[in-house]
Amino acid sequence: MRRSSEPISGMLRRRRIAGRAQLAAAADSYQPRRQPSGPLVCPQCGVVYAQGRWHWGSPPEGAAADLSPACQRIRDQLPAGIVTLHGPLPQPRRDELMALAHHHEAAEKQEHPLNRIMRTEESADVLQIMTTDIHLPRRIGEAVRQAFHGELDMDFDEDAYFARVDWRPPKG
Repeated sequence: MRRSSEPISGMLRRRRIAGRAQLAAAADSYQPRRQPSGPLVCPQCGVVYAQGRWHWGSPPEGAAADLSPACQRIRDQLPAGIVTLHGPLPQPRRDELMALAHHHEAAEKQEHPLNRIMRTEESADVLQIMTTDIHLPRRIGEAVRQAFHGELDMDFDEDAYFARVDWRPPKG
């Protein structure tokens, strides 16, 4: 049953998990509202859409060419997640942090090919990693906290498909 304070659009719907009512996750605006009528292959990255999901592999015969949602986000430069690493980061530490981020991206991308690092931006005291989904930032942030300790804050926008993860090194 829909409550009057819930949006009619259906982006947030009530569902039951383990006997409790919970709000469903916000929908990604880059995911198609309807399932494509046939198989697709992304001409940019080569990921294939078939049997209801995106995966790596050979495209089926007759697959149409269309950009994947991840490639569309990259083209539009609109990240779904941002990891911000704060503090003085000497170059060796930056290299370690980026290697850790790319390691987790590679592990995630094997099973979920739309979960990618889009780009990074660096300044003197900040390293930002932009991603195409909301799950990879959490995974990267938790890995950084486990490896380098410090303080980790995670914010997930309930009205949009967006995650922000901030890490600060330990004090002292």
